[in-house]
Amino acid sequence: MIAQIIINSTVKNLNRIFDYNIPSEFEEKIQIGSCVLIPFGRSKNLEEGFVIGIKEKSEYVVKDIEKIEENLITNQKIELAKWMSNQYFCNLSDCIKLMLPPGTTSKNIDNRMKEKSINHIYLKKDIEEIDQEIENKILKSEKQIRTLNFLKNNDGVLLSELEVFADTTRAIVKTLEKNGYLEIIDKKVERNPFVNKNIEKTEKLKLTKEQEISYKSIEKTIDDNIYEEFLIHGITGSGKTEIYLQLIEKIILKGKSAIVLVPEISLTPQMVDRFIARFGEDIISVLHSKLSVGERYDGWQKIKRGESKIIIGARSAIFAPVQNLGLIIIDEEHDSSYKSEMSPRYNAKDVARKIAITSKIPVILGSATPDINTYYKAEIGEIKLLELPERANKSTIPTIEIVDLRQELANGNRSMISSKLYHNIKENIENKKQTILFLNRRGFSTFIMCRECGYTLKCNNCNINLTYHKNKEKLKCHYCGYEQNNVKICPECNSDKIRYFGTGTQRLEQEVLKLFPEAKTIRMDIDTVTKKNSHEEILNKFKNDSIDILIGTQMIVKGHHFPNVTLVGVIAADTSLNIDDYRSNERTFALLVQVAGRAGREKYPGKVIIQTYNPDNYSIIYAQKQDYNTFYEAEISIRKQLKYPPFSDIILFGINGLDEKEIIDISNYLYNLINNRIKNSSDDINVFKPLPSPIDKIKNRYRWRMIMKCNLDEDIIKILHECLNEYYKKYKKNINTRVIIDINPISML
Repeated sequence: MIAQIIINSTVKNLNRIFDYNIPSEFEEKIQIGSCVLIPFGRSKNLEEGFVIGIKEKSEYVVKDIEKIEENLITNQKIELAKWMSNQYFCNLSDCIKLMLPPGTTSKNIDNRMKEKSINHIYLKKDIEEIDQEIENKILKSEKQIRTLNFLKNNDGVLLSELEVFADTTRAIVKTLEKNGYLEIIDKKVERNPFVNKNIEKTEKLKLTKEQEISYKSIEKTIDDNIYEEFLIHGITGSGKTEIYLQLIEKIILKGKSAIVLVPEISLTPQMVDRFIARFGEDIISVLHSKLSVGERYDGWQKIKRGESKIIIGARSAIFAPVQNLGLIIIDEEHDSSYKSEMSPRYNAKDVARKIAITSKIPVILGSATPDINTYYKAEIGEIKLLELPERANKSTIPTIEIVDLRQELANGNRSMISSKLYHNIKENIENKKQTILFLNRRGFSTFIMCRECGYTLKCNNCNINLTYHKNKEKLKCHYCGYEQNNVKICPECNSDKIRYFGTGTQRLEQEVLKLFPEAKTIRMDIDTVTKKNSHEEILNKFKNDSIDILIGTQMIVKGHHFPNVTLVGVIAADTSLNIDDYRSNERTFALLVQVAGRAGREKYPGKVIIQTYNPDNYSIIYAQKQDYNTFYEAEISIRKQLKYPPFSDIILFGINGLDEKEIIDISNYLYNLINNRIKNSSDDINVFKPLPSPIDKIKNRYRWRMIMKCNLDEDIIKILHECLNEYYKKYKKNINTRVIIDINPISML
């Protein structure tokens, strides 16, 4: 028997199948998905590989598999990995690794994550026999006798507890074990991320008429065991989560499981709390990067055993080893974090769709501001559209006002806080109501410049300005992590006229503390949520500790429910408008609508103040009106004229390396190669000449890009794979150069 094996390697030339003989002693154990150790090439060390096929014989002379470590993934997951490898132009092993249990990607098995166990101590001899030996002086050691006497009344105690309460040592315990008096038994302990949660149980709510229509539509596909994709377009506070909860209740009653994806880790605690309140914690597992590897590993194993029926997590949770999957829910589906920016550059929505089609189950996409591509599919009938136009608790939509910052400057106000926003914050503090201030830029200042000579401080590794972080007096690069101490003297001309330009959340926090010294203020951005559970701690503190003002980036704008928030201030609505990306208007509209949705969600009316230098921009005007449909019509007409998604796909070729001349040569080679292959294809394919990327150097690597616009299909995918293979053969010695292909990338930089 021959195993077809993929080597666990990122080397492109090794992204192919190798045949290995299956020794007779492994034939019963090996299967597709097995992880094996094999000799490879001239290396004395064994390489790790994954079995992706088994056949009777090979046309080659093959080596034996040395060891089978474990069966980690199913045949269905291998097939999904093959599809992803082809679709996203990456190594098959990279896709397989997404589907492995957390902590199992190390090639050294001794370093891999294992189930946690704790030593429990039990008496092995009868108590009467022990007493007899003590009485007859056969057992003389006082410490050993004290240890055994403690165990008489505390059989099964933890080893650590025995050491403390019996004043004994591990050496004494080991001696007693060796002499047959006691035994040490390892018992598995689950690392539980819910250990400190105490959540009051809730009952399901009565659905509104619109919620009931949505529920019934999806329920039918569950009963019929068919695939269908739904978009629940519901305004903020319209009750999408209650529909999710009641559909999952039905799924569980049918003996099936559900995956719920959320875009931000900061949203996970709130979603988890609602699900625990409804279903209890025993059937729920959470998967996201802020948990410890041990917690993720135990959650993964709990899912694999079929004990968890509800899996909640970020995009990688789509790969969880769910038993009998019945439903996939993708909340805030418009969010860009569902698209990976690292290899494999997959889109979780595409992967979810592929899984759902194979499993014959429904997929639910939910959003107040759906992705333009998603809404277009709903408009042409590829996705079923379900509308929730009103808030479920009948609370009113907040009033939204726009402040023209140009006029503020003309009136002499150079503060980050406009006069209108200042007076509303002050009034909110006096009325014991809460305020959220949104600024989608962290740090204190976005760049530092010498007013004498114009010199700006840039990262040593990247062609990008350093950001000033005042609390640590550091200049940081948000691309590579480089940091240095702040400078007071210009390195170029020795002038002391160093000035800070641009604004970030740290600077906003300082200004708020200065303007409102009586207010309790808290900040939430990537700099304040580095520790485990810090997302949850900040949100709970804001909700429960009478904090007046929450300052934050986009992690505070989606999905959160704060009953006492009646005012939201958007400090600079133009931040996302000034990005060189065709989706800048869409992202601006979505952010503004989402952040506005945090205000007035209960009995108190809400107000939103949007500060901008572009009050006439259509994304800001329609966000003020909370009018998604009119915004969509304006945006889709522009996309159609320019042949942007959804009317074509954008394929970005990123070429980066240490030698700029080599990068230019490879970029031009790929451009000519692809152009020659597609010249007889459809006229709807455009390949644009390679140019330096907008950020042309990151981490000391030069960056060029080439853009292709077409309708991506199997023929185009095949051509691109062939071109890549030709490139790898020609430039296989250029190990320092990397070529990536990104389908409909999130960032065009």
